[in-house]
Amino acid sequence: MDAQGRGRGEAVDPADQWVLNPDTGDYELRLTPSAEQPPTPSAPGRSARRRSGNGERATVPGQRGRPDPQSSRQPRGRSSRQLAEQQSGRRRSKQKTNKKRALVWTGGVMVFLLLAVVTGGYLVYQHFNSNIRAVPDDGAGTGGFSKDRAINVLVIGTDKRTGAGNEGYGDSGSVGHADTTILLHVSKDRTNATALSIPRDLITDIPDCPTRQSDGSTKDIAGTPGKRFNESLGQYERTPSCTMRTITELTGVKADHFMVADFNAVKTLTAAVGGVDVCLAKDIDDEKSHLKLSKGDHTLDGEQALAFLRTRKSVGFGGDLSRIELQQQFLGSLMRKLKSNDTLTSPTKMFKLADAATKALTVDERIKDINQLRKLGMELSSVEMKNITFTTVPVIDNPAEKVKATVVVDKTKAPQLFSMIREDISLTEVKKQKKAQAAAKLKGPRAASADVRVDVYNGGAPSGSAQEAIDWLQNSEGVLKSSNLANAPEKVAKTQLVYAPNQADQARQLADLMGLSASALKPTTKDAGEMEPMKLTLGPDFTAAGTPLTPPSKAPENIQRVEADKSVCAK
Repeated sequence: MDAQGRGRGEAVDPADQWVLNPDTGDYELRLTPSAEQPPTPSAPGRSARRRSGNGERATVPGQRGRPDPQSSRQPRGRSSRQLAEQQSGRRRSKQKTNKKRALVWTGGVMVFLLLAVVTGGYLVYQHFNSNIRAVPDDGAGTGGFSKDRAINVLVIGTDKRTGAGNEGYGDSGSVGHADTTILLHVSKDRTNATALSIPRDLITDIPDCPTRQSDGSTKDIAGTPGKRFNESLGQYERTPSCTMRTITELTGVKADHFMVADFNAVKTLTAAVGGVDVCLAKDIDDEKSHLKLSKGDHTLDGEQALAFLRTRKSVGFGGDLSRIELQQQFLGSLMRKLKSNDTLTSPTKMFKLADAATKALTVDERIKDINQLRKLGMELSSVEMKNITFTTVPVIDNPAEKVKATVVVDKTKAPQLFSMIREDISLTEVKKQKKAQAAAKLKGPRAASADVRVDVYNGGAPSGSAQEAIDWLQNSEGVLKSSNLANAPEKVAKTQLVYAPNQADQARQLADLMGLSASALKPTTKDAGEMEPMKLTLGPDFTAAGTPLTPPSKAPENIQRVEADKSVCAK
């Protein structure tokens, strides 16, 4: 409800009624009192608050008390100069606090599709909540993000042509494939983020996808090996949960949530922010995307912004990989625009952004509530622009094709990049993370290899891996007290070594031999018996005996990447 709904302010923009409260950092609904609608009484000098049905506190302006006539008197023992300095210091402190709060309030906005933008106000909560569309994740995700671990969000842009003016873009009958897909990884310590683009023409295996139907039943959609990645959505009635499963199969990363946007989302969001600044190193006249721009700087929104994001024939090598670079440049510029003071200090702009974002997105059911989106956005808000890296899955031309139309994973580079994301290693240098990595190095004495006692299980590694590891340990490394116990009772996400406190020296030695990271070591609380072995379970990350399992400390050489704080001109 806004001023019009209360019988006043016929020409008032609802967004203009939401004002930043400098004392709380929240945006509050402020209505001018009138004779017909007297203000609600409250404690002098404070806003009245009431709770919504879900426990959120909503702020409603109350009547301010009369100023204390004694308040203007100068306190004893303080000069006018001291009072002036004190008041000046308070103003500076409040300005800094307000700016910080505003940045936190808009933190989610800066992450691609405005993950969250509202902190207070029951009326706004109801309005935005009704905008959100949600579909099941069918158990493909982790069950939801958590404060104490890294966050992975799958952002999907579909090529669905529904909506006014979209019929002219490509196949008007498209079911909505995964046209643009980004896996956003935010580190556990929230100091850095990696945005991994997945080429739509990447040949990969799409797994079986159990999918909940509208009547509550589950339909098993059969997987298809060796297909384009974009078919993980839309094809054979696949939903975003199937794209989630495909990402997990490809990278080993299980996403917490997904967000889906169509062509209309691009147009409405860019218009709401007042346009996105782009730079062109040359003139562009693309007959496919209908983009025609001269060399230099431009501010794009609506149809032009969509055309820019769809352009590929006129940039780079004229393929989808060049279009991905264009999209990453655009998203970086959008994020810089959203973090600018022009956006942060405009309640009208923020309201329109929030409204456009919540109308544009389809999310998984675990974040269908605006308050959950807000919490997610707050978790993502502290990452600095210079520590947000856009990159793309390393690929090569498909060797099975004479006419090059698709790509396959570059096995010399992609596994290293996937490992960095799984192990939560930043692509940019972060001092805090470097200190944590140094602290994680295994310290302490090592047992002799001949004294290491271990049972080896296969918990998801290729078939025969346990025996391969045993042969290598015994014949090459002298670990003779090792046994192959075949398949583990349960699969593991990655290789792990379980050991007792009195086996720590054995664990450190085996970790050195196997190249295990500190995170792979799982100590128990009770000492083991003299003849009791440790338990080594090989996961999907085990590729071959003798190949270190320690995650890489830096990204592969010559991969495509750009940081969000860098302004790049399209070539």
